[in-house]
Amino acid sequence: MDFRVAFPTLVAGRFLLAFAPLPVSLKDDHLLASPLTSYSRLQEGIYLFQNGIDPYSGGSFRHSPLLLSLFSTVVPLTRYTTPLLWTASDAIAAWALVRIWRLRQNVRESQRDGLIAALYLFNPYLFLSSLAFSTSTLENTLQLLSLMFASRGHSSASLLALAFHVQLSLPAILILLPVLLLNLSGPASHLALPRPFPANLRNTLPLLGEFVAYSLVLSCAATLACGNFAWIEKTWGASLLLPDLTPNPGLWWYFFTEMFDHFRPFFLMVFSVHLLMYVVPICIKFQHDLLYASFLLVGIFATFKAYPTLSDPGLFLSMMALFPETFPYFRHPIVTALLHIHASLLLPLFHSLWLTQGTGNANFFYASTLVFGMANGAALLDAIWAGLRIAVGEKKGYEVVQE
Repeated sequence: MDFRVAFPTLVAGRFLLAFAPLPVSLKDDHLLASPLTSYSRLQEGIYLFQNGIDPYSGGSFRHSPLLLSLFSTVVPLTRYTTPLLWTASDAIAAWALVRIWRLRQNVRESQRDGLIAALYLFNPYLFLSSLAFSTSTLENTLQLLSLMFASRGHSSASLLALAFHVQLSLPAILILLPVLLLNLSGPASHLALPRPFPANLRNTLPLLGEFVAYSLVLSCAATLACGNFAWIEKTWGASLLLPDLTPNPGLWWYFFTEMFDHFRPFFLMVFSVHLLMYVVPICIKFQHDLLYASFLLVGIFATFKAYPTLSDPGLFLSMMALFPETFPYFRHPIVTALLHIHASLLLPLFHSLWLTQGTGNANFFYASTLVFGMANGAALLDAIWAGLRIAVGEKKGYEVVQE
């Protein structure tokens, strides 16, 4: 089907879903919204802000002041505007994903455009989070816009989108290096024919300075909107200090629930550095294809970040459609798919047994998050292996021991 017909049809279907009668509890589901992305907490903060109370004086509001000022003045959130905004955000993200695909293939349009848009708009991990009005939907849109503009060589727009993303979610700063390099190298596929990074690394310094300037301006705007610097600890600090141990699909919350207080600072440092240590090695190993490096880092952060929701691995899985050349080299795709199906059944089941029916305990739910983490890790390892193996190609009678 022609993309000009398929895309509006897909978006219209999403609008119908957005306005369908859904359970109110969906907005507070721990799988779809974290303390940093919850729509209910955003509404609470807006109410406090409009009534002259500092929303950061408590311990529940952890959204960026930019969202606070946007939704309390420019675009008030109502029962009609909210579904429109979140569905429009998903539509923009799907369009950006299609544009990245076209730029990677160096074509104006292709037969896969509609499929790629559908894989984003109707990915259950993504559209359920959107129906819950989790702000992770907005973060995914900014992430894809940043990669799209970088693929087009529009460095200023790319860095501005990333700066906005960092304002909403501090871990997004870790994707800065591949975005800087992608602005210089382009999105074309070189997985089958690796080559050294084609540009001078010194050219990243002006881009880095531009990103710092954008971030400073946005931080000043956030401080003016908030009236003080309390937002830094409550928003950015939450990703590093883990003050809220509300259950989520991630791997941090239960570990630190059981942690003795005097060990807590050390392991917070270990978990944070663990995320940081992947950036440079991935960018070096995949310097010939920085879009693929960005894709892998999205998957790593979705698996190991402090406050993930289902939309984080959902973005990684949808981006997989950009790299069909790697599909023949996946090692265990069926096992990975079955793990995701198994985890998607266990997560809501054990969550309900523990927090709704009261017939289970935290170990039930954490066991399901471990299965989910294994599924994400399996998909990530498959993607890394395929990205390395494609350069060797098919050689019958030989076994690749090490690359």
